[in-house]
This record gives sequence, C-alpha cells and structure tokens, in this order.
Amino acid sequence: MSDQPIRRVAMISVHTSPLAQPGTGDAGGLNVYVVESARELAARGVEVEIFTRRTAADLPDAVEMEPGVVVRHIDAGPYEGLLKEDLPGQLCAFAAGMMREIARVPHGHYDLAHSHYWLSGQVGWLVAERWQVPLVHTMHTMARVKNRQLAEDDVPEPPGREIGEAQVVDIADRLIANTLQEGDELIEYYDADPDKVQVVPPGVDLTTFAPGDRDDARSRIGLPQDAVVLLFVGRIQPLKGPHVLVRAAAELLGRRPELRGRLVVAVLGGASGRGLVAPDRLQQLGEELGVTDVLHLAPPVSRAELADWYRAADLVAVPSHTESFGLVAIEAQASGALVVAADVGGLRTAVGDGGVLVDGHDPQDWSRQLEDLIDDPAGAERLRSNARAHAKAFGWSVTVDRLLDVYAGAVAERHNMLVEVPR
Repeated sequence: MSDQPIRRVAMISVHTSPLAQPGTGDAGGLNVYVVESARELAARGVEVEIFTRRTAADLPDAVEMEPGVVVRHIDAGPYEGLLKEDLPGQLCAFAAGMMREIARVPHGHYDLAHSHYWLSGQVGWLVAERWQVPLVHTMHTMARVKNRQLAEDDVPEPPGREIGEAQVVDIADRLIANTLQEGDELIEYYDADPDKVQVVPPGVDLTTFAPGDRDDARSRIGLPQDAVVLLFVGRIQPLKGPHVLVRAAAELLGRRPELRGRLVVAVLGGASGRGLVAPDRLQQLGEELGVTDVLHLAPPVSRAELADWYRAADLVAVPSHTESFGLVAIEAQASGALVVAADVGGLRTAVGDGGVLVDGHDPQDWSRQLEDLIDDPAGAERLRSNARAHAKAFGWSVTVDRLLDVYAGAVAERHNMLVEVPR
C-alpha cells in the first residue's frame, strides 16, 4: 500500500445525481451509495468531488453538498426528458466537460477516480488516462446478469451496454463488488481479473435507520394502529417487482377476506425505466384484482419519513428480480422491520438471517409466506431481532474503511507502474 494518504477523490455518476431524491427516475441505491460514502470519506478528511450531468438549467456549476463534498454539474444533452437509454450518445459531451474541469486543476490534484455504473466507467476511462491516476469502478448492476433474470414485461439490455461494461471491466484498476456473488459474476460473465475484484458491501445510515416505537411511527405517518401494513419501497418498474406484492396481497385477501378492513399495501416510489411506458400500470393492476381499497400508492419520501414507514410496517417486501445488494432491505432491517425478499443476487447478503427469502416470484408463494409471518408474531419478532443485529455490521464507516484500503492499493500499484525502477 502507498504511504501517501488519499487526499482527494473524483467520483463520477453520469446518469443520476447524488442530489436527486432516491426512488424517482433513475435515482436509487446508487445515489445513496455515492452520497453516504462521500460523506464518510469527507469525515475522514478526504475531499470528494462528484461529477454528474446537469438536469435543470438553474442548477449551479457547483453545489457544496456539505463540507468536503462538492457536486459539479456537466452539460451533456438536454436538461430534461433524456432517458438513461439515450445517454450513451452524450458520453462524448460529458467527457468533454470533464476535460474542461481537468484543465482548471494542477496535475496530481486527484488521487484517483471512482466511477459508478458503466456509463460513468466509460468517462472514467478517459479521465484516469488523462490524469494518470487509477480508476476504481463499481458496476451496481450488470447487463449480463440482468438479462438472465428478466422480469415479466421487461426488455433485455442492449448489446452495446454489454460491450461497454466489458471494456470498463478490462481497463479499471480495481472493480468493487457489493457481494462475493457479484465478484464471482464479474469473473464468470466478464472475464474480470480476479486480482482486480474487491468485495466491499454497501452500508446503511445507522443513525437515521434505527428501531423506534411502531405506534408512534404509525401516528406520524397517519396509519391506523391495528393495520396490517405490507410495504414496498423503490422505483416502480418490472425489475423491482412491485406487482408481485400487489398480486400476493390479492391472493391473501382471497383466502383471508377478514383482513380487508385492516390491510394496507403501501408502495412508495416513482415510475422508472420500463415502468415509464405505463406509469399507471400498478394502479390498473389493483383495479383488475379488486384491491384498490387496500392499495396506497405514494411518491418517495424523505429519509427520516422513510425510516418511520419501515418501523410502521409489519412486513417489507423486496421482490426484485435482480439486486447487486439491496439497500432497501438493509435499511428496513436497521429500522427494526421484518424483510421478505426474493432469493436473488445481493439480497442473500443484505437479508442474511434477519428475514425470509422466497424462491421465485409466484404471487401464491409470496402470499403464503406473508400469511405465515402475519400469523406468527413471535417468530416475526425473533426475525426482527436478528435483523437489527445483522444490520449493525453494515454501517457506512465499515464500508469506507474497506474503500480506503482499495483506494490505497490502487494508488500504490499505479505509482509503482509509473516510477522507473533504478538499475
């Protein structure tokens, strides 16, 4: 490792801003990861500059998110109405903006670049070569994994993305995987060099997401004290599977009609990705199934209010078809919630022994599992206790400890490559 401390990091997040509200558009776990890791790095004395695409004309060139963390906006394409699928055509414009930023600082200003998602990795490739610094890359999602686990009504990721991801995997100095499984997938599906792959699980804000009184939480968000609350949090798109919960609730009410007066199926999130094609599809599904009276659709909420929703819920459902980790699951568990998640990808790590994993996405299987947990409050409480203990191991301080080790190793290796060995 390098004897020189890490002083300054350039983070790149082309397609979504750390200032965006998670759960809307393309903002999700990646945004939380960037924000929280940057904050923790700044608390350690590492300056972080985050480069992202400007999405509104009135956004200033630079925004100090908090001391030590600056968000820099780059012009690349129309400010609004540009889908993530259209962004590959704007990478040249974004890269040009980054090069202008490079020109304003002296050589050696940044110790390394850390890119998030493959679009950012493509820009990071140019930046790292221009600055002669290491590129650390986090995939967050991978096309070749997603295409093997497509949800109903979803569409495959295009070959161009697969090619772009493979290029980033090949040129990055370090590849950060959220879980051991994701690390194995990088090696299996992208032929990644195993020596480059480092496993660094994401964290959770253990101050915001902490256990609290359920009755108080329900009072604050306006839920009846005797309600049976099933909660989904996330972007509304086939990949995340909110329809699985709605169908499971309909199955549950078919067997247990006496629950109808108490059941609340709460969905917090906005349309995203394929969900933008039919933004009202979830409401329409509720009408088709006759469960609109129990369906509560709401936009994303603040982090503090989200913690109350977790505390208020009897069960938090995470029926995703693929997840590189599953921040919703670990946030819910840290808040004292019982999580029922699909047995896929990083959710196995995020949930651990603090929740229940369901094999597949059959609504009947999900409804049976939900019913079993509703009918077994003692067993549910044991799982909640396990969940709280499990989540405590995932604070952002632990994540950043590991990130700094990865950064230092990449910097030291690059330094050794550039220094001429004395003869």
